[in-house]
Amino acid sequence: MIETQILYEDNHLIAVNKRPSEIVQGDKTGDTPLSEKVKEYIRKKYNKPGEAYLGVVHRIDRPVSGVVIFARTSKALARINEMFRDKEVKKTYWAVVKNKPAQESGHLVHYLKKNEQKNMSRAYEKEVEGALKSELDYKVLFSSDNYHLLEINPQTGRHHQIRVQLSAIGCPIKGDVKYGFRRGNEDASVHLHALKAEFIHPVSKLPVRIEAGPPNEALWNYFMKNVKE
Repeated sequence: MIETQILYEDNHLIAVNKRPSEIVQGDKTGDTPLSEKVKEYIRKKYNKPGEAYLGVVHRIDRPVSGVVIFARTSKALARINEMFRDKEVKKTYWAVVKNKPAQESGHLVHYLKKNEQKNMSRAYEKEVEGALKSELDYKVLFSSDNYHLLEINPQTGRHHQIRVQLSAIGCPIKGDVKYGFRRGNEDASVHLHALKAEFIHPVSKLPVRIEAGPPNEALWNYFMKNVKE
């Protein structure tokens, strides 16, 4: 039921809490993407004849959960795309890692180069040809006996950026075998969640804050309980 995943909705924007394993846009798997589910939801809710308009603003990786924003009008799509390009949308992620970073908080800078064939990116310490500068801030929020919850604020939006940069400092995300975690999660998810998006509404110009709870899963529930206390 897509209705249970809707986080925010107005005439111009709609935001959804993406589940792990869902794809934002169609791909070669042929699985029904989130964009199509949201289109159908709008078409039915507002009795729209034919297909409803929906613009894909940004994507998050298939095994990742959390806030995904779509545009309901072409005007909103053009403006919010520009806001993403100009870094006017503040994004906050949570990540669960096995190894604690050397510092409790920090600013990471790497140069990421994408390998299209393997659908992976590699991090370099120094600039190399074809690599894009990638930056994020992190801090440790809470630690259990075995895992650590990090809050991440990416400053750039590169391919697999958070996953690659955390792996590069020896802190691969739980379940992320592609980037060095020793075993996958049973549901093929990784413990990375797009928690919040904050921005000025592209049409109304009012501040918007959209927040999504992590998946209902034992480790996420443990950290949610302890961070809120």
